[in-house]
Amino acid sequence: MKEKNKEILEEKRTMLEDFISREEYKPLRFKEFVGFLQVPRGEKNNLKELLDQFIKEGKLILDQQGRYRIPGDNIKVGTFAGTQRNFGFVILEGEEQDIFIPENATKGALHGDKVMVAINEEQTGKRKEGTILDIMERGKTELVGTFEKSKNFGFVRPDNPKFGRDIFIAKEHTMGAVGGHKVVVKLTKFGDGTQNPEGKVIEILGHVNDPGVDIMSIIREHDLPVEFPEEVMRFLNQIPEEIDPGEMKGRLDIRKLQTVTIDGEDAKDLDDAITLSKEGEIYHLGVHIADVSHYVKEGSVLDKEALKRGTSVYLVDRVIPMLPHKLSNGICSLNAGTDRLALSCFMDINSKGEVVSHRIAETVVQVDERMTYTSVAKIVEDHDEEECRKYEALVPMFYEMLELSQILK
Repeated sequence: MKEKNKEILEEKRTMLEDFISREEYKPLRFKEFVGFLQVPRGEKNNLKELLDQFIKEGKLILDQQGRYRIPGDNIKVGTFAGTQRNFGFVILEGEEQDIFIPENATKGALHGDKVMVAINEEQTGKRKEGTILDIMERGKTELVGTFEKSKNFGFVRPDNPKFGRDIFIAKEHTMGAVGGHKVVVKLTKFGDGTQNPEGKVIEILGHVNDPGVDIMSIIREHDLPVEFPEEVMRFLNQIPEEIDPGEMKGRLDIRKLQTVTIDGEDAKDLDDAITLSKEGEIYHLGVHIADVSHYVKEGSVLDKEALKRGTSVYLVDRVIPMLPHKLSNGICSLNAGTDRLALSCFMDINSKGEVVSHRIAETVVQVDERMTYTSVAKIVEDHDEEECRKYEALVPMFYEMLELSQILK
């Protein structure tokens, strides 16, 4: 049934697009659309929703007379970038030059808002200037800032200076915040060119001088997801902590190759390893990446969450991971002395640095040593006797790595 409704909606959308793209199309009011398209009474709301969607997409604009117009060449849709001085710019996707928006032409747009802008025909300088016609979609509804208290009300100075304006907080919406508190504010009114936005405090992060508050402010300002959803954590229960022998079937077993990871001292998610040997003038280089895709199947809740996060975020005192620690620090981490599944690229490189052959394979690896940049540097640069004795079996490979790195520079 849902699929059928979706098909009907797409048909109506196509019909409406065809209608407004005709050369003879002239701006119409909503009632005129209903008449021209002979829309039944019960489907008027559907038509209104489609027209609203076209406005959001920049295909139509609603003028002051209530007519739906096709945007002209001087009408663009973009993202508003604010400044401390209350003027701004509209960033247009795919275009190099931004549109300058004077303070009196912003229509109350805030940093990050999706806006419709009319580019002025007469330009006073080299940069194009424009006027905001409509705020199509708000970029943010919550902000982080510093609370300041006055006698009968409060206000919040946003951490991001591009928001330009302070947020007015009525006395009953301060949540007990005092001057100097870092707070999260939910915007209730967005203001306009003359009035400041209004909001209410929904979370107090702590005083600006409290340890850790600065980091939490960054996390909340950028909407970084600290915790994983419950459905993701439940999905993790299906993933084993050690690989099953059956999972090795059909994979190239390279556990006997001398293999190392090289990372920083504090690294915990060791997701790549290398092997290297030399035969005559040919270097046999292997790069092995933990096979996360074996456990994170495309379309799974974990895959969708990782896609949403995009990357791990490294802050001063913590890491906000793309994948839960059970994966990134566990079965998908190439820890020394444990069997792990990997995707490997084997390259044969000659003395000129040319890759003469290569192949990619699904593999089973076992890392011999978890090395650090410091330890390897002590061996190949400082020739540290103690470090060389400690990793005696690996020293020849490290010098071959040094040779190859110099060839590849």
